[in-house]
Amino acid sequence: MSVNITFLGGAGTVTGSKYLLRHEGKCLLLDCGLFQGYKLLRLRNWTPLPIAPDQIDAVLLTHAHLDHSGYLPVLAKEGFKGHVYASAGTRDLCRILLPDSGHIQEEDAAFANRHGFSKHAPALPLYTRQDALDCLHLLKAVDEGVTFQPIPGWRVTFSTAGHILGASSVLLEVAGRRILFSGDLGRTDDLIMNPPAKAPLADTVLIESTYGDREHPKEDVLAELGPALKKLAKRGGVAVVPVFAVGRAQALLHAIHLLKLRGDIPHSLPVFLDSPMAVHTTHLFEHHLGEHRLSSPQTRALTHSATMINSTDESRALASRHGPMVILSASGMATGGRVLHHLALYAGDHRNMIILTGFQAPGTRGATLASGAKSVRIHGRDVELNAEVVQLQSASAHADAPQLLAWLRSMPQAPNQVYVVHGELNAADELRKRIKHQLGWRAMVPEHGSTWPT
Repeated sequence: MSVNITFLGGAGTVTGSKYLLRHEGKCLLLDCGLFQGYKLLRLRNWTPLPIAPDQIDAVLLTHAHLDHSGYLPVLAKEGFKGHVYASAGTRDLCRILLPDSGHIQEEDAAFANRHGFSKHAPALPLYTRQDALDCLHLLKAVDEGVTFQPIPGWRVTFSTAGHILGASSVLLEVAGRRILFSGDLGRTDDLIMNPPAKAPLADTVLIESTYGDREHPKEDVLAELGPALKKLAKRGGVAVVPVFAVGRAQALLHAIHLLKLRGDIPHSLPVFLDSPMAVHTTHLFEHHLGEHRLSSPQTRALTHSATMINSTDESRALASRHGPMVILSASGMATGGRVLHHLALYAGDHRNMIILTGFQAPGTRGATLASGAKSVRIHGRDVELNAEVVQLQSASAHADAPQLLAWLRSMPQAPNQVYVVHGELNAADELRKRIKHQLGWRAMVPEHGSTWPT
């Protein structure tokens, strides 16, 4: 009997990763992500899965970003009671990210109800902070390189994927099949994360394609960020930097620290990290030495490179300060959280700057900002955009097309089938063509909801 994969997310889109594997009545879910971006995609979060959660035997997580882990509270609330297996770094990050995600959803729903701009009465969160806390006991940490059995007879091994703290590629062996999930692959030249491990032997590969249609620029993030912040400091403006609380925030803090050490930007330029989740994550780097490139002194410097903002009162108090200053705040695509309040406050002033630090999924406010739009809708109103928008091309934590192909080439021999996932359609199809023409391998982009054999 074959092993089948149903693509419940991360197919034809860069968000909502969920891959359901079935064999002889047993079911395993690889990743459990939230859909983000377009409303059409976000609505999928409210649609029940085609399998009852209590019928899923186990969950594996490649990493903690919400588009890979953020649906877990819903799964648990609706009846899943098995283990969720992940690396220790991913477990620790989920303990931070998931409750924060629930809290933000509660805040956004409450804000919508107070101001009456939701079509639903009342607006409700997909899940609450308590829902997220209630699911955390399901997380079970496993070491990289150690083979374990989430289901009797199903063997799983995690390996380093780079990308963010704890990110893993996953090799699943079942019914004589070897199925490899890349997870989100990091860059070989990442500023703070270790490079991905070589890909093992496999029959079937699922590979991400976020940057499957492009190459990263040759210049590094310091060469891009330095001139922008130097210009900002000179004109006394405020830079609002939407960042992913995990990974991007720490990379940007380290970059700013290096720029100050080099004298490329004023040492006195105030920097604020306004995201409790990012603050907690930054401290977490000290507890996972060896899983990233930073030394112990560098991780300590990271925690002192900005004023850490925790409370909402501290966040509001930033509004009374004058520039120049830099505010790093979640979320990275400006889909929610405190960064929206900073954008609403500072986007209208031409002296200010909005610095986008990575991929902006279609349908997000970040994509609107990157498009050169004259206004952006925030909390039910249109905010005029006069601030300079700078999109860093070199800050991505994802492997680009050549790096993705290099990872595939590191396999001992060609797989029978490659499924190209976790990318917008153009990026996914471009990577499919590169795999076909440059490697001569069978590759396809599966449709959302489709089922294929391994």
